[in-house]
Amino acid sequence: MKLLTLADELRTIVGDRHVRTDAEGIREFSTDATKQFHPADVIAFPGDAPEVVRIVDLARRRRVPIVSRGGGVGYAGGAVPVAGGIVVAMKRMNRILEIDPVDLVAVVESGVITGDLHRAVEEKGLFYPPDPASLLKSSIGGNIAHNAGGPRAFKYGVTRHFLLGLDVVLPNAQLISTGGRVVKNSTGYDLTDLMCGAEGTLGIITKAILRLVPRPMSARTVMALYGSVRDAAESACRLIGAGVIPSKLEFVDRKSVDALRAYIADEGISTPVELPSNAQALLLVEVDGDVESLETTLERVSVLLRRDAIGFARSDVGDELWELRRHLSPAVARIRPNKINEDIVVPRRRVPDYLEAMERLEADCGLPIVCFGHVGDGNLHVNLMLDASDAAQVARADAAKSRIFQLAVEMGGTISGEHGIGIMKSAFLPLAISPGAVQAMKAIKHALDPDGIMNPGKIFP
Repeated sequence: MKLLTLADELRTIVGDRHVRTDAEGIREFSTDATKQFHPADVIAFPGDAPEVVRIVDLARRRRVPIVSRGGGVGYAGGAVPVAGGIVVAMKRMNRILEIDPVDLVAVVESGVITGDLHRAVEEKGLFYPPDPASLLKSSIGGNIAHNAGGPRAFKYGVTRHFLLGLDVVLPNAQLISTGGRVVKNSTGYDLTDLMCGAEGTLGIITKAILRLVPRPMSARTVMALYGSVRDAAESACRLIGAGVIPSKLEFVDRKSVDALRAYIADEGISTPVELPSNAQALLLVEVDGDVESLETTLERVSVLLRRDAIGFARSDVGDELWELRRHLSPAVARIRPNKINEDIVVPRRRVPDYLEAMERLEADCGLPIVCFGHVGDGNLHVNLMLDASDAAQVARADAAKSRIFQLAVEMGGTISGEHGIGIMKSAFLPLAISPGAVQAMKAIKHALDPDGIMNPGKIFP
């Protein structure tokens, strides 16, 4: 009797149409935003949790690596199958199962796109705050696997703060439910929290129960321009120190402002505010809430920001000021052909020091370093710009990358705020976590996945 191949067995589980072994499919589902490529042996697209159970059982019996995948937009290589095997792509499991306005929960499958969930709950007057930049492509399961944040994390919190329960298939092919649809839950170990940020190394998430809040009635945005990165960062700290908690507090540095200015001019883009040549940094601040209190809060924000600003703009309709921020990615991409995109976190009061340290590092390494991000919670995106075809630039970038992480840890921060560790930062994990803590994590991994089949090669150096 002919033995079934791995792909044949998967076809008996999910059907012929939902298994891919062609070169194009392998290429598409074996990489992510890092552009790292390690080919899977086969891609499977389950349609429900029982199919995921059967796929994991197959991987367990055959001792085959298995990697779950959401939108494939991560910057740490977390969904890249470095050891080959099966990629379980969750895109078919994209159903919003329930939105409950009384319990204030949404129950969703893990393949639901984050932006689709936003639209669905907001139509019912509700709000799911986590808003990663990739929300139009990223999935809820991927957000949970990396504990995604976004601009609104400063006021509302990250994915973990809105996660109440999960259905997870463990490496032994057992489907378990964790947590529940209640806010208070002090029953045993918090397995929900354990799975959040585990990057798919402990199980495959099939369903999530998410906490919702009432949708804010209104939001307004202001932009302030500054003559130095320190003035901008200290202005943000002063805002927080005065007790103002905006819904978004975003920072853009000198290199970014210069790139935006050139891009807007070259592309003939009409913008609501000019970026003068002496602008070295900018802050974008959004406040939300009820209509009555919004004007008072906005006036306080305006007074505090104007103290050191060299320019100021306010938007009372739509999100026209945020259009500038959306031009940032294509603008920065013109600086060099390639970039190394890292996200570090430092305590808020050390943000000005860290930004100035990046200016010094840029001078030392001879490569442009672009910084922007969520200054309200100290989470900065540090982008090393380079030409990857130039070996000398690559070597300088590698050395600078190490210093980017070292400086964050030295200032009391850590090496990732929302991208995760994956394969891109695993070598630097000992910088941020003690040997004892790493061993404890490895012990948990071994207890749940003794055969090491679940997303192997991730997180640990």
